[in-house]
Amino acid sequence: MSHSQQSGYIVCPHCDALYVQHTPEFGERAVCTRCRTVLIAPRRNAFIRILALSVTNLILVIAALFLPFLQISRAGFHNETSVMDAVLAFSDGPLFVLSLAVGALIVLVPMMRMLLTLYVLGPMVAGRAPARGAAKAFRLFEALKPWSMAEIFVLGCGVALVKVAALAQVHLGSAFWMMGVLVIVVLLQDNMMCRWSVWNALEKRS
Repeated sequence: MSHSQQSGYIVCPHCDALYVQHTPEFGERAVCTRCRTVLIAPRRNAFIRILALSVTNLILVIAALFLPFLQISRAGFHNETSVMDAVLAFSDGPLFVLSLAVGALIVLVPMMRMLLTLYVLGPMVAGRAPARGAAKAFRLFEALKPWSMAEIFVLGCGVALVKVAALAQVHLGSAFWMMGVLVIVVLLQDNMMCRWSVWNALEKRS
């Protein structure tokens, strides 16, 4: 791997190995030799692509909230539900806290991460200086990652539907497919996101 720049040090976030920082060219990667974690992976026009994926995620989450998620039919009885119905399923009584947690983990946290991405990267893509508090916003974006569980919700629903399908007729709604696409888009965004590049851009453009 060729190196275009050298300055300072970089620490692997997984195994704490310390390296002299070398900035690779676009399309190349700096990888930890101990645990193979990708440390730096700059991509040309990555910020604008990440913004486009973030807007796509927001549209998918908002639309999936109210559109039909699935319909279950058995013995002439039909029941249709949406993601919002699932969030509000335990809104009455002592399980209200559970309903609140479900809504936060599968809806609010993913939406907040997408909005933070727009806040951090939007001004820089437009050629302006970073927005006020952009560094804190990006730290919050990183801290919320383990709590964004829309993909876990989709996976759990998929496993449950395999068992329910043996007992009743299941029709998947448009919201189910939107959430499935959302999982793919989130994976693409995380794969394209180079944290080092974001921090480097925030520091240089402040």
